[in-house]
Amino acid sequence: SKTIWFINDYAGSRYHGMEFRNYYFAKEFAKMGYSVYIISASYMHLFKKLPQVEDSYKFENIDGINYLWLKVPKYGESTSKKRVLKWFIFSAKLFALPHSKMQKPDVVIASPMAPFLAVPAYRLAKKYGAKFVYEVKDIWPLSIIELGGISPKHPLIRAMSWCEKFAIKRADVIVSSLFNYGEHLKRDLGIEKSFVWVNNGIDLDEVQNVEPLKKSVKELIPNGKFIIGYTGTIGIANALETLCEAAKLLKDNDEIVFVIVGDGKEKQNLVDTYGNLDNIIFIEPIPKKEVQSMLLLFDVCYIGWNKEKIYNYGISANKIFDYMYSAKPIIHAYSGKGDLVKLAKCGVSVEAKNPKELAKAIEELYSSSEGSRREMGENGKRYVLEQFTYEKLSVKFLDALFKE
Repeated sequence: SKTIWFINDYAGSRYHGMEFRNYYFAKEFAKMGYSVYIISASYMHLFKKLPQVEDSYKFENIDGINYLWLKVPKYGESTSKKRVLKWFIFSAKLFALPHSKMQKPDVVIASPMAPFLAVPAYRLAKKYGAKFVYEVKDIWPLSIIELGGISPKHPLIRAMSWCEKFAIKRADVIVSSLFNYGEHLKRDLGIEKSFVWVNNGIDLDEVQNVEPLKKSVKELIPNGKFIIGYTGTIGIANALETLCEAAKLLKDNDEIVFVIVGDGKEKQNLVDTYGNLDNIIFIEPIPKKEVQSMLLLFDVCYIGWNKEKIYNYGISANKIFDYMYSAKPIIHAYSGKGDLVKLAKCGVSVEAKNPKELAKAIEELYSSSEGSRREMGENGKRYVLEQFTYEKLSVKFLDALFKE
């Protein structure tokens, strides 16, 4: 059987927390008989549970996947300078892996956020005569230039740009979860190269093994109201201010209630600004296993984005697939390319950052027949089951890895 290495200092698991993408694909590859390694870091600010790594590294088998955790320093916030240090320490440690304890790779997949690790990952692929694959889930450094307002001339950004181009030019295969990534290659980097689009999706084991909501949480959601709901991270990128502004515009309609489940950097700001509105309910984060139970209580699911040029390359939000699987209509505040809600005909799409248009769309959904909402929801569920289960996506991914 062939051996595949994923290298990503952000890779988690369903036990440790996000990022999940590498874990889901690795789990499917392992089921198909491949030997799979995920080489990740002992610390990431989004992990819910940290792996216990006493020495410089630790092997652990999780759901048939060989994890190799490399010890890195802890850091506080995502903006901490120590986080940058962690990127470099992790990349340096890739030059000194415990090779004798690992199976030789046939494919090395560099799947980074910050592209520094792509250089040692390429060297590892060369050392073993393996294929070098570059996987892109978020376009760094372009994302942090556009969303974080950092100058393209900043030395760190320049170093990232160099690593990104290094990886792209040398990759045997490029895989991206972004629908329109080819435009970035051509327009921003001036590189003519093909890529394979493999989006995120749903893990059937997970969405089918649902746990009920705790009684105390269920009681927070009013009966007999029309619920517009959101579950997930509450950050700047999630555009929940747009949802709250729409709620403010609809505050006189006491039949429509907005429920926001989750936590994040922007939560306190939203609570301070909109906490006085009777039609918005904030709920603490719930375990992933309970998310589908929560979605069943919503009438409409919301997902929104900011209005940024970067979204013209596409998006890859796990949330959309969870929402689709719940068979609830989705309201999507998005102005970029590759709008899956439109493609699946499973809801309504409105312009990003436009509370008036969002409020109008919510009123229209509220006034629409239950039958038409059910049809939207069923379209979404059918679409996700036909195209976006990790089982099906894994076949597409493997075809890309092993095509001659």
